[in-house]
Amino acid sequence: MFKRIGNLIKGFFGLFVGGLERKNPEALLDVEKENLREQIAKYNKGLAGHAALCERLISQTRALEAEEKELHAKVVAHLRAGNKELAGQYALRHQQVKKEHETIRTQMEEAEKTYKELLSARDVSVKAAREKIESLKRGINEAKIAQATAELNEMASGMINEIGTAGDTLNRLEDIVREDKEQAAGRARVAKDSIDMSGIAVKAGEQAAMEDMALADFAAAEGIAIGRPVAASDTGSTETTKTMGPAQTE
Repeated sequence: MFKRIGNLIKGFFGLFVGGLERKNPEALLDVEKENLREQIAKYNKGLAGHAALCERLISQTRALEAEEKELHAKVVAHLRAGNKELAGQYALRHQQVKKEHETIRTQMEEAEKTYKELLSARDVSVKAAREKIESLKRGINEAKIAQATAELNEMASGMINEIGTAGDTLNRLEDIVREDKEQAAGRARVAKDSIDMSGIAVKAGEQAAMEDMALADFAAAEGIAIGRPVAASDTGSTETTKTMGPAQTE
């Protein structure tokens, strides 16, 4: 039972952490970059220890090589001098140093080979890890761009739908305004056709006649003669004039 509960809790934490990782890929990438730096530092530390071993073996090889040459010279010198006992001692030591020299030299060569392999493996691993990190960075940026593009497209789609709805409303409003204008124009036409123009003309004629009569009465009362229209042949022009003034007597 406790194991099942533990698995359930682990599952919840896994989902929680997975959600955080999905929402923050840059943070996760930074963590991996830091882990890579730490791994490289540890690897370099081990590589430095192996390089120190190589240097120690190289030093031992050089020292044994020099000792071997020195013992070889002593053996030759004592043999020529007839000192067989000393020559034998030096010969035995020379034989031991030579074997040790060969062993150390073999170890040195293997250590050098291993060092170069480790160095190459480190460079290849680091290069691959860095390329992957760069690829992930580009992928994250591309994902951001794609997400932003998708959001813009969704916004544009929503705007288009809203604009389409607004256009339908404007079309309906245009129809309403046009109908109102047509109805108003129709009412104006009906009202105009309902006016009795003949009565207006009669009233206009009566008004003009009354004006003439009033003017004639005023002129008669004042003793003013109202001239008649002058013909165009008498004046040399096409205009018609009225002369008003006191009557002339002979």
